[in-house]
Amino acid sequence: MAFTFVVQKQVEFSETDMAGIVHFSNFFRMMEAAEHAFLRSLGVSVHSTGPAGTTGWPRVKASCDYRKPLRFEETVAIELSIAEVRSRSVCYRFVFRRESGEEVAVGELVVVHAKVDPEKRVLEASPIPEPLKSWLMERVTPLASASPQPAERELRTVGAPGGTIHHREA
Repeated sequence: MAFTFVVQKQVEFSETDMAGIVHFSNFFRMMEAAEHAFLRSLGVSVHSTGPAGTTGWPRVKASCDYRKPLRFEETVAIELSIAEVRSRSVCYRFVFRRESGEEVAVGELVVVHAKVDPEKRVLEASPIPEPLKSWLMERVTPLASASPQPAERELRTVGAPGGTIHHREA
């Protein structure tokens, strides 16, 4: 089953260089914003403090391949899919598309579920809580089917700060 979480946003002037093209670093910000929106849609936060302590999802790997320039005021869809789930980490794959569906970039984030040790004040990897881990594992998308056409997968659309969120499953 292919699963994709999509956030749409319009490129802001502050995200571009003098040529009006999105600066490479902003693709990482957009990936992170999509990941945060995804986690919020599941009722989870990228940083939580509660009775069990402080937990978060630090990055251990980030990459992005740029295929076409993305320009000021263009609308971009950032598609998040789950590439791999391990006991303590998740690998997300991102595809950036123009409204026309044209792919402009592909990225990846590997994040680790971590807990702050209150005595040592350091982050330590910790197991992803159930049932979140099971839910994520059921939605791992093999690379070959990572980018099905949007019409095949759309489930629902909800408004969100900075854009529109689409949950898609096939």
